[in-house]
Amino acid sequence: MAEEEQFSIDVNKLVRDKMGSKAKFVPRPILSWLKKTIHQDEVNSFITGRAKGKYGMEWLDECLDYLEMTCVVNGRENFPKDSEGHHYTFVSNHPLGGIDGVALGAILCHQYDSRVKYLVNDLLMNLKGLAPLCVPINKTGSQSRDFPRMVNAAFSSENNVLMFPAGLCSRRQADGSIKDLPWTKTFIVKSVEYQRDVVPIHFSGHNSDKFYDIAHWCKKLNLKVNIAMLFLVDEMYKNTGKTFTVTIGEPISWQTFDKSRSAYDWAQFVREKVYSMAN
Repeated sequence: MAEEEQFSIDVNKLVRDKMGSKAKFVPRPILSWLKKTIHQDEVNSFITGRAKGKYGMEWLDECLDYLEMTCVVNGRENFPKDSEGHHYTFVSNHPLGGIDGVALGAILCHQYDSRVKYLVNDLLMNLKGLAPLCVPINKTGSQSRDFPRMVNAAFSSENNVLMFPAGLCSRRQADGSIKDLPWTKTFIVKSVEYQRDVVPIHFSGHNSDKFYDIAHWCKKLNLKVNIAMLFLVDEMYKNTGKTFTVTIGEPISWQTFDKSRSAYDWAQFVREKVYSMAN
């Protein structure tokens, strides 16, 4: 068996790697809670079982089948034609923090014969089935100096780029709505630089109240560690068997993003357009 097919989640090893000799002081109930929260056994069973040996679009399709997830796609006529020499930037809200990315990747891979690249946190590169579709990004770690190079590599390639400009999954707003944090400007800057039209996408759905409460208190307490992220796998399983609506908007020409607004303001313009597409 190839080494890359042997990857599995191991909470005990992760704690040892992060804490060294102090790991022995972590109570067993805490380790058990972590394993249950991230569904260690279920995820490992999927990775080493039905997903074993599958990569790219095939791996994404297997994930959706495993999660019994259905996507109703509206606005398919807005998909740009797959003409030679033209590549696009697809941007979406990020309500679920995981399976929405899987679903959109599958939809775009089928539409564009797998000529799609994600810009993702490098931790996801451990999922070898997903790795062929990813350009790894780690803004806060050792790869931070390579961030501009990796982004340029994605946008200069012959692949369509899929991004979630908020970076994090959506949060509950003061008015009770579930929306992304403000979008970063990278997709605007690079789409203009590489003359890529931008295709806005709205993805329906939300996580549990528990998740948003945890995220709220993490922010309120100014915690440096994103504890809410630990619960995203649990949220994924809670969304098993559900149907989501994906709405494809009309492409926005890269020439639209002129000097009349800052790149940041243009990013919020696209964000608002995405939410205006919600059914």
